[in-house]
Amino acid sequence: MTIERMLRLIAGLFIMLSVAGYLYLSHYFIYFIAFIGLNLFQSGITNWCPMVWILKKVGFKS
Repeated sequence: MTIERMLRLIAGLFIMLSVAGYLYLSHYFIYFIAFIGLNLFQSGITNWCPMVWILKKVGFKS
């Protein structure tokens, strides 16, 4: 599995878990959803994502 595919899976999972947390646990999960969106936005502009760096360290290939 490539880094790009794993990154999309992780981002989607985090968003789904955050929405579930927002609906069932606390409305403060909206801040985590916003953090994920801002990180995806800055990644699109700067072409740098911290999760890609982590995945490379773990051993995933581009």
